[in-house]
Amino acid sequence: MHIKLFLLSSLVLTGLSATAQQQARTFGTPGFTRVISSDTVVICPTIDSGAFKSISAQELSAKQIKPVPLAGNSSYFGAHSDYVNDFCRSYLKSRQKTLSIVQQRSLRHFALMHNVLKKHELPKELIYLSVIESALNNKAVSNAGAVGPWQLMSGTAELMGLTVNGKRDDRTDWYKSTNAAAKYLKYLYKELGDWLLVIAAYNSGPVPVKRAMARTGSNNFWDIKKYLPRETQGHVLAFVATASIFENMSPYIASGVLPANFRFGKEGAPALEKPKPKFSPEELKQMAIVHIKEPLDVDVLVQQLGLNRTQLERWNPDYELFLLGATDDETYALRIPKEKLNDFIAGKENLARLSRQMFSQQTM
Repeated sequence: MHIKLFLLSSLVLTGLSATAQQQARTFGTPGFTRVISSDTVVICPTIDSGAFKSISAQELSAKQIKPVPLAGNSSYFGAHSDYVNDFCRSYLKSRQKTLSIVQQRSLRHFALMHNVLKKHELPKELIYLSVIESALNNKAVSNAGAVGPWQLMSGTAELMGLTVNGKRDDRTDWYKSTNAAAKYLKYLYKELGDWLLVIAAYNSGPVPVKRAMARTGSNNFWDIKKYLPRETQGHVLAFVATASIFENMSPYIASGVLPANFRFGKEGAPALEKPKPKFSPEELKQMAIVHIKEPLDVDVLVQQLGLNRTQLERWNPDYELFLLGATDDETYALRIPKEKLNDFIAGKENLARLSRQMFSQQTM
């Protein structure tokens, strides 16, 4: 069955949480009169169109849909390939317990969800978005009110054809909610044309993504990454890591540890590489370790302390996990040069203040 999507001009948003406002910018506000049949969905665009516009079923066909990029796809990730591979390794180690639980739950739910995605002609790897949204818990409820395995807001769910009221909430239904999420994902892909941008928009709403694209003149995630909310940056990387782990590292989820010579091949197949060198004795003599509870912006650290960015990133290869909230650890052991230790201690409050300002600017 083909779905017809109709776009309406944007509505004024009041009295909603930030997350609800983002979804409302796409689909309209709660209380807006909608007529939804089995093959028609009425939605509100992220940017004013000023008039009705229809998207034909042909435009939403799978012919133009590209594969979801996984770690090891050097043709897609290019210069960022090593970074993505390292992030996946670190993510597997830091989230091993959660991933193991989800792996067990997936035996019960993935077959149904895969069939739904196939019906919508969508890549099967999109199923892993539900993993980072809810850890495959259909009763999950976010602080903003998103519900179910796909964490849909009520307005979005209703506009995707679900029933949400005091007696019934289809967002908790595995089949129905996956259908609704598939419609939303297909719409976002038609708008953005790249799966990393789609995952970003699923988290923050399309507006911040399109604003970052307009600011940079680019539709490449890595170009716009620094202009997206920090939570959204982490969401995209967590998705790539989760999809890559389940598709190509599943035998190692139970332990959370990869062999030292493991890497991804050109298209994600395991291959061998030399283990990365550990810190040299000279480097260890130069290091000081400070434990931080609040993430600090790398640019702020470099500018305020006069650090060498290359050295800082080499000494702290998994810092991005902590920075983006992709680790369960409450603190991070940050390695900095001993000669900068006193400056760090004296300026720690200022570093935190400036970092908060940098992070807040990303959400504006």
